[in-house]
Formats: sequence, structure tokens, C-alpha cells
Amino acid sequence: MTRLLAAAFSLVISLALTAAARADVDIAVIGPLTGQYASFGAQFRAGAEMAQADINAAGGVLGEKLNVSLNDDACDPKQAVAVANKVVGEGVKFVAGHFCSGSSIPASKVYEEEGIVMISPASTNPTLTDDGGPNVFRVCGRDDQQGGVAGAYIAKNFANKNVAIIQDKTAYGKGLADETKRAMNAAGKKELIYEAFSAGEKDYTALVTKLKQARIDVLYLGGYHTEAGLILRQMRMQGMDTILIGGDALVTQEYASIVGKDGAGTLMTFSPDPRKNPAAAEIVARFRAKGIEPEGYVLYTYAALQAWQQAAEAAGSTDPAKVIAALDANEFDTVIGKFKFNKRGDPNLPPYAFYRWSFDEGKNELTYAQIN
Repeated sequence: MTRLLAAAFSLVISLALTAAARADVDIAVIGPLTGQYASFGAQFRAGAEMAQADINAAGGVLGEKLNVSLNDDACDPKQAVAVANKVVGEGVKFVAGHFCSGSSIPASKVYEEEGIVMISPASTNPTLTDDGGPNVFRVCGRDDQQGGVAGAYIAKNFANKNVAIIQDKTAYGKGLADETKRAMNAAGKKELIYEAFSAGEKDYTALVTKLKQARIDVLYLGGYHTEAGLILRQMRMQGMDTILIGGDALVTQEYASIVGKDGAGTLMTFSPDPRKNPAAAEIVARFRAKGIEPEGYVLYTYAALQAWQQAAEAAGSTDPAKVIAALDANEFDTVIGKFKFNKRGDPNLPPYAFYRWSFDEGKNELTYAQIN
């Protein structure tokens, strides 16, 4: 009986160790799954789910399956911090997030304190990595880069036009508008109006009237697609043909659904379209076969998971400290291209480009394409 009990006990221990060896690796993806920026949360979800499936199909991470939890911060700083504390408490090894810079920056402090790896697919405010800890990275560009491109473009192409700059008071919107203003002014072009507005409102009549009275030809907007769309529509309702220029937060077809034909001629900055990267062709085709257009930050989210997985494989461990060292030391081959992180945690990817939204009468749709 004693031998049987010993054998049984040994078998239980062996099975437990085997199960532990095959335990899932838990990571979290955090973005605005609800609220007015939920279209970007949908981009995060699509990229993360495809990356999880592909990584697991290829054997997982160091032989362990990847388990991804999707979490909603609604682009709200307080909710972002609460969610950050929640996932840290759940023992995640890595966080892909957040979307809004106003959420990423405070949440990053939670991850820094706990030593958890954070890679944002989309937060562009320079403060995120400039003031972030050694655990903080991003796979997108920065607003000082994006604003530099936008400001120089405006100064060159609209030198004799009346330009206004407005921003929504968020970390992203204000930061991008200020960087654009700085670059534009440095290139010799001065704006006629610089003004803040409140995000989330429905009626911007007073602001639009002020722009109309000033005969504004070009409006640069630091903010998100919802407010940009409303302001553009209200300008058109007042008979204004002002050109709207925005940043990467306009990279969603939801902007098209808000503005329709009125959106034709809108300009925006975004990184070179990752869908055109030959290395991403097969994955882009699979997204489209599932009825998902991998626009905006879909592939950036996929790339964030790729970079972390490749770093873990290089480190031979999912221990955050070892992964951080590998993220600092290695080059990563991803769907958005090959890149290395610099000392701040920013990738050395190509600079921002300009895109124009155009309306196709035949297809009855508004789409965007790169113009430089």
C-alpha cells in the first residue's frame, strides 16, 4: 500500500510539473474598446487576436501558449490606471497598450513600478518614452517627428494662406498641435489663430464662426477623428471650403462615416502605410479574407506582440527584466518592418508621410492614400 501511495504521489507531482511547464504565458492588450475612440480599440483587438493565433500556431513563446486578455480603458486616464493595476495583479508578463497618450503615460508608471514590459502600438506623445522607465517602449512614431513633418508641409504648401491651429487639450492633441506650430513657425509661417476646444461636444458653431470670420483657409487640428469630423461638417454647413489637416488619429474609416463626401481633401499624417510592406502581404491578405481591413494600428499591435515574442525568445525567458535587456539589444523583424529600439524605447522606423482622403464616386466611398 505504501509503495502504491508513493507511486501515485510521484505521478501527481509529475503531472503537476508537466502542467506547470506547459502553462500559458499571460499578456494584456489595453485600449479603448468602448467609447468614442472604440474604432481604434477594434484595431488593437484585430491585431492582437491575429498575432496570438499565429504565435500559438508556430509553437507559442518558448514552447508555451500565449494567452491574451483584452482590456478596456476607454481612453480615460483614471480607468487606464485602474486597468493597469488589475492586469499587474493578474501576473501578466507584458502589456501591449495603451492607445491614447493621456492613458499610456499615467499607466506606464504602474508598469514601471512593477517592472512589467509595456509596448504601445499607438501612443505618440514624446513624454511617454522621454520620461518613461527602461520598461517602456513603442512601435509607432513620436509627435515631435509627426509635428515636424506637418509644420514643414504647411509652411511650404500654404505659405500664402490663412492658417489656424486648434487642439483638444489632451496629451495627444495639444502635444501634436504644439509640435506642428513649432515646426511651422520655425519654417517662417505664422498661424492666424491658435485655440483650444473641448473634446466630446456636439456643437462647435462658435469656433467655426470664428474661423469663418478670420477667413481661415487651412485648419490644423490636434485631436481625434470624432471632433475633427464634426468640426469639418459644421464648416461645410457654414459654406467654408477650408482644408482640414490632422494627425494619425484620423487613420480610421470611422472618420469617413462621420464626414462622407465632405471629407474629400482632408490631409493627415501617418507612418508609411504598413499594409504596403511586402513582408506583411500574406498577413494583410488573411485579414482581408476575414473581412477585416488592417488599417491604422492593426499591424502595429501585431508588431508589438511580435517584438515582445522575439525578445523573449532571444532572452530565453519571459522574465520582464531579461526581456527588457533583449528589447534593448536586438533588431526585430515585424509586419511593419525591421527596427531596433533606441535608448528611449522608440523604434528607428521611416518618417511620417502625408495622406489625402478622396471620394470615389464609382464606389461611393471615402478612402485615403499616401501622397508623399
